[in-house]
Order: sequence, then structure tokens, then C-alpha cells
Amino acid sequence: MSTENHYAVGALVRCSGPFTDAAGAAIDPTVVRFKFKRPDTGAVTTYVYGTDGALVKDSAGHYHVDVSAAVPGEWIYRWESTGTGQAASESSFFADATRVA
Repeated sequence: MSTENHYAVGALVRCSGPFTDAAGAAIDPTVVRFKFKRPDTGAVTTYVYGTDGALVKDSAGHYHVDVSAAVPGEWIYRWESTGTGQAASESSFFADATRVA
């Protein structure tokens, strides 16, 4: 079994969101959102850049959110932007109760 994107329950997982234009240059979209879904309840949490301190801009076009993988299972997350630089991408990571940090 691959351990890529597998973390111990309780780990703080950094989810990075790079945004680029068609030429590959970093771009700051008009609005940046980050959403994640808990595996236990299915509840979706949304952060908006400039409103929620958890969504951090590291540099032009580069953002991150640190998610606490508090329960085991697959955590699904989505980066999306609107306006200039409109884009969307989804990914996931696994929190494993048997994994040793």
C-alpha cells in the first residue's frame, strides 16, 4: 500500500493551492476558496481568502490551509477561484488510525 498522502490521525496536513495563468505564471485570482469535507460527518467547511485567517497567501499565486486530520478516513479538499484566474481542483488525503506519526 502506498503511503503517499497518508497521515496519522491528529496530524496537521498542509494543503497547498497554486494558481497560474495559461502560460504557467503565478496569478492571484479575484476570489480564492478552500473547502474540505470531513470523513466522519460529511460536513463541508469553506474558507475564503481575505475573510478567513486559516487560508493563507504565501506569495503571488500560492496559498495554503493547514487541516487537522482529527478522525480516520479520506479527507477530500477543493481549491476554487472565480473572476480573474478562474479555476478549480480537488484532491484528498487519508488519516489512518493505525499509522505511527
